[in-house]
Amino acid sequence: MSFRTVFIESPCRLYYQSGYMVVRKEDDTAKIHLSEVSSVILQTMQVNISVYLLSELAKHKISLVASDEKCNPIGQYLPLYGAHNVSKRVGEQLAWGEPIKKRVWQRIVRDKIRQQARFLEERDYAEAKTLYQIVPEVRSGDTTNREAQAARIYFQALFGKEFTRDQDSPVNAALNYGYAILLSMTNREIVSRGYLTQQGICHRSEYNAFNLACDFMEPFRPAVDQLVVDYLPSEFDSDTKRALADLANKGMCYREGSYRFSSVLSLYIQDCFNALNKKISVEDIEPFEVL
Repeated sequence: MSFRTVFIESPCRLYYQSGYMVVRKEDDTAKIHLSEVSSVILQTMQVNISVYLLSELAKHKISLVASDEKCNPIGQYLPLYGAHNVSKRVGEQLAWGEPIKKRVWQRIVRDKIRQQARFLEERDYAEAKTLYQIVPEVRSGDTTNREAQAARIYFQALFGKEFTRDQDSPVNAALNYGYAILLSMTNREIVSRGYLTQQGICHRSEYNAFNLACDFMEPFRPAVDQLVVDYLPSEFDSDTKRALADLANKGMCYREGSYRFSSVLSLYIQDCFNALNKKISVEDIEPFEVL
């Protein structure tokens, strides 16, 4: 099973050779078998990559994330055909009715707020109790916007009463970086199942190519928040980026066992699809906990 996030930080050439991704630098060469790789993150703009390798990455459903001149994720390369029955999956997606989309969104929001509350509780924040009280108040489709209410309480508890998500600060830079990694992981799971990332159940912006990923990633954001709280020094540095880039290997409690983050994300997204397609009830979507 693929599990490695490959982090490319220095100038090099990337190409494919007999099942391996070859990383050739001026003074060194490394080979990584594609069966071990879940994603590749380019943290430098001085990379030459072969079309052959791009083709093999797509075949293996490996996400390639490119960064801008500030080393922030800016784009993602994904396969055009993530499954053999894409037309069927897209047909299912377009047939989802509003009632089931609202109920799945309700569950997603409740799971997100529950994870936020659990994180605050672990760190002995009094606001955890308030968030736990908000969870059952989330209605179908979150029509009363409890998600935003919980987010305001949560972020101000973690980062101070004056904190907002639109500030230019190391905290927001780190959060945005981590969320971009999470978004790329979620996109990979959606595309690999043959669905469209553009067609969301709550997020529906005509300018957002990743509406569905923005929906499904919500309950997993607190895992990024935890890494930022634990690893961010006064400045957003390369060590923090590496910790966030390794999000896929973070531990999770799931189905009475310990799983890797990427595995739980994959299983949770499959549960959401099953609920949307009415193969399981919304209540049967498996819960999880960030370790």
